[in-house]
Amino acid sequence: MEVPLRASLIDWLAGDAVLGSMLNAVTEEAPSRTALPWLAIATSASVDWSTKTEAGGETRIALELHLRGDRPEDGAAVTAAVQARIAAMPHDQGAFRIVTLNFLRSRAEARANNTRAMLLEYRFRTIAA
Repeated sequence: MEVPLRASLIDWLAGDAVLGSMLNAVTEEAPSRTALPWLAIATSASVDWSTKTEAGGETRIALELHLRGDRPEDGAAVTAAVQARIAAMPHDQGAFRIVTLNFLRSRAEARANNTRAMLLEYRFRTIAA
């Protein structure tokens, strides 16, 4: 369920008008020729989370936001918008159902040339529909 979950998450984030006005791209992997700011899946990993009667999985997805800014608070608004959009993701996804969706951790780092990167990691527990 990892691949369908990744696709659903990217579609959900890319479909938001607020994020659309704040980001130049929302993609599954780092875009090669997109101006900052952009959001992409940095990595994901899954383990079995099945029950006796239903197939399931636990998937951790880390999203990375890249932007420009020279102050630590740069990017706070877009990070909050990403977190709010993920929290509002519908649990019924057709082929699977999200049972739990948890924010796990974040990391922010200043990089060269006045850029910043923010990593947001989430845990999704899903059951096949």
